[in-house]
Amino acid sequence: MDVNQAKQEHLLALKVMRLTKPTLFTNLPVTCEDRDLPGDLFSQLMRNDPSTIKGAENLMLGEMLTLPQNFGNIFLGETFSSYISVHNDSSQVVKDILVKADLQTSSQRLNLSASNSAVAELKSECCIDDVIHHEVKEIGTHILVCAVSYTTQYGEKLYFRKFFKFQVLKPLDVKTKFYNAETDEVFLEAQIQNITTSPMFMEKVSLEPSMMYNVTELNTVTAEDDSRESTFGKMSYLQPMDTRQYLYCLKPKPEYAEKAGVIKGVTVIGKLDIVWKTNLGERGRLQTSQLQRMAPGYGDIRLSLEVIPDTVNLEEPFQIVCKITNCSERTMDLVLEMCNTRSIHWCGISGHQLGKLSPAASLSLPLTLLSSVQGLQSISGLRLTDTFLKRTYEYDDVAQVCVICPYTSNES
Repeated sequence: MDVNQAKQEHLLALKVMRLTKPTLFTNLPVTCEDRDLPGDLFSQLMRNDPSTIKGAENLMLGEMLTLPQNFGNIFLGETFSSYISVHNDSSQVVKDILVKADLQTSSQRLNLSASNSAVAELKSECCIDDVIHHEVKEIGTHILVCAVSYTTQYGEKLYFRKFFKFQVLKPLDVKTKFYNAETDEVFLEAQIQNITTSPMFMEKVSLEPSMMYNVTELNTVTAEDDSRESTFGKMSYLQPMDTRQYLYCLKPKPEYAEKAGVIKGVTVIGKLDIVWKTNLGERGRLQTSQLQRMAPGYGDIRLSLEVIPDTVNLEEPFQIVCKITNCSERTMDLVLEMCNTRSIHWCGISGHQLGKLSPAASLSLPLTLLSSVQGLQSISGLRLTDTFLKRTYEYDDVAQVCVICPYTSNES
């Protein structure tokens, strides 16, 4: 912490101290074997050391607390607390004492004083104390400006300031990735890395979705007693420079999923809310800005599958349900054509008239087909034609289905 003091001598003295929790005392144990020259000397000294744990003297961690020896690090999302004391070092009685504390960041100036009213008088050897708190929401250089104004017993008005500069560091590195499913579902992967020098206890990592989506967390597994357990175990610690991946599934709400045009272009997904604790329970919280993703472009018309079996039998008909959505801003008159491929054969009449489809409207269409080849087969060969504009849309590799042979032969 840098301190710039005024050269003029004043009747009052200003002291500022950052308030932080103490740390556990650590020592470096020195041991040797009994046959070595020191013998049992080192062990006896460690047993007599009041800072060691009785019965576990060889551990570096002690049972005493150590007060902070320096200003320390301040990280984004933590609460900055400071103790401000104004002491009357003179033999005079001063009047109208006003203590003001402001925090200057790169973008704003914040008033942290608990009270903006002046103290009527301050006698000799008395002091005015105040504790300020502020949740740090910006990284970079911060300057705590403490100003004191007062009036001497002779009516002279005096004023002085002190500046305390400190840096706010970034505690976490957050990276996000979006994965689009074949349906309207969106999967969000959040990679969170601890870039501090001390371990963190991750109290909460959640996704607050926007008004368009519902979210499901995929960071738990089912235990033997059918309860849900975290994939990271019961003790959710994140060591320095370690990274964790959190997964979330977002699905558009029904009122938005039915409107194809709403989820076009850039959409707001939501924001991550991260809460952690360090050292002796010091709490930190970080919220990301609104996460945005570019919705996949489906063109004028979208064809997706609502129902499809996982496995089907070779050369046996099976049924799928297609959903056709008009993503354009005009009405379409659609005709469906089904073209056979090397492995997929459609059952029914090709060139079926589907009728008119309004903008953002959709229809479900059951279709029957069979496969003449075993293995993982792609469903292809669908073609939609808009008779109004004479425009054709072809759909290949709509989905995949596993084709198995139901017949087995037993040889002796």
